[in-house]
Amino acid sequence: MSVKLTMRQVGDVTVIDAAGRITLGEGSSAFRDSIKDLVSKGSRKMLLNLAEVSYIDSSGIGELVSGFTTVSNAGGSLKLLNLTKRIQDLLQITKLYTIFEVFDDEAAALATFQ
Repeated sequence: MSVKLTMRQVGDVTVIDAAGRITLGEGSSAFRDSIKDLVSKGSRKMLLNLAEVSYIDSSGIGELVSGFTTVSNAGGSLKLLNLTKRIQDLLQITKLYTIFEVFDDEAAALATFQ
């Protein structure tokens, strides 16, 4: 099963609820395409909810970084929400926790966009 992305608006923030696996192939390309599409439509504030992501591989990590760069280059910000223990560990190992803003509470994360 690849990743399933569901978009919802909370004020001017686009919340992306991801479920499944972000892996090489269909999962990572779906994620990349969604981020680029949102940026092209003018979205600049994005919160990626990873609570339902069961697995992420190195390609998926690369897509997170690529998405972060795409949004940042457009003058926006991409923040992460509800990381699983495995994803937390991956961000620690790869030192990416220094790049991403990570939250456990959606309301607190949304408040940081104001």
